[in-house]
Amino acid sequence: MIVDGAHVDPAMLQLALRGRAQPILVTDSMPPVGGRIPNFPLNGEMIEARGSSCWRQDGVLAGTALDMASAVRNSVRLLGIPLARALGLASTEPARFLGVNGKLGRLEPGYRADMVALDPVEVQVLGTWLAGSWQASEPIAMSLS
Repeated sequence: MIVDGAHVDPAMLQLALRGRAQPILVTDSMPPVGGRIPNFPLNGEMIEARGSSCWRQDGVLAGTALDMASAVRNSVRLLGIPLARALGLASTEPARFLGVNGKLGRLEPGYRADMVALDPVEVQVLGTWLAGSWQASEPIAMSLS
């Protein structure tokens, strides 16, 4: 599920959460994510980032500048799900779907130590551990779509 408030209405995503399938959070990871590139080519067209959305020249939505922390935050704020469940949809469930849940997606002995420190109220990234090494970070603040 791309929980950005643009691709799919939050009411429809709430319905999807009630279904039989196991949802996972994904992003469309357009070039503006984590950078400052306002325009970029995609399939031969120039795409313009405006706010947190990316638009084709004809006014059609081309994607969003959604990072995973914002997807988690939006899941809590737009869909009303608990932070713990949103974090599972961003970690445990994707690892299970990809078949790597024996190495990733959990905080347990023997699992790879990739972790994200989040402010639990604002759901903003404070820093990360990659393979057990701390990587300090500026807080990432993206507006809700």
